Amino acid sequence: MRAQFMPFWKSLLNDIDFYLVTDSGLSRKGTLSDIKCAVAAGCKIVQYREKDKTTKEMIEEAILIRKICGDNAIFLVNDRIDVALAAGADGVHIGQDDMPIDAARKILGENKIIGLTVHDTDEAIEAERKGADYVGFSPIFDTTTKKDAGMGVGPERVQAVKTIIDIPIVAIGGINKDNCVSVVENGADGLVAISAIVCSDDVKRETKYFIETIRKTKQNPSNRVNVK
Repeated sequence: MRAQFMPFWKSLLNDIDFYLVTDSGLSRKGTLSDIKCAVAAGCKIVQYREKDKTTKEMIEEAILIRKICGDNAIFLVNDRIDVALAAGADGVHIGQDDMPIDAARKILGENKIIGLTVHDTDEAIEAERKGADYVGFSPIFDTTTKKDAGMGVGPERVQAVKTIIDIPIVAIGGINKDNCVSVVENGADGLVAISAIVCSDDVKRETKYFIETIRKTKQNPSNRVNVK
């Protein structure tokens, strides 16, 4: 049975807007710089995603990220539960082919956040049933950031997922300034825009733009579809 008490960081998931996912391969100014700028702009959740460094290097960098996020942002690690534990992260984000949620929960405990990538309504239902704290719904649009992401399903599919689960939905995949409003209008609680942020010359400015746009769209109920 899940604990009845909701830890502080988990309660913040209800107010997700812009969600930063790092990408050292695309970043113009480096992962740590991107995170500092995004958090300074008001980003409340950061996912450290690193595929090219050793475990030692990842832990060292993750410890620095933990300090940057401090009490200002939720800090999650992509896939690597060992790195998350070593760095004192708030949780992890895992994919469909990574460690099962129930196994991850046994290792991390009830107070840590676990997010899961889902691609359709069935996976979303299963994620909630197994105890995910939120889902990352992907891909919304075609994307080149993740080579195996598949074809974009369109923002309307967010609405379909929103009507069947109660946990927050973070939309990801090909999202940019031109299409982000449609994603929020269809019920996304938050969104990820990797290339639009880490490839920018001004990460703080771009992060602020997304945060303000998301919040403005949410504040006008007439802009959003009728979801539960």
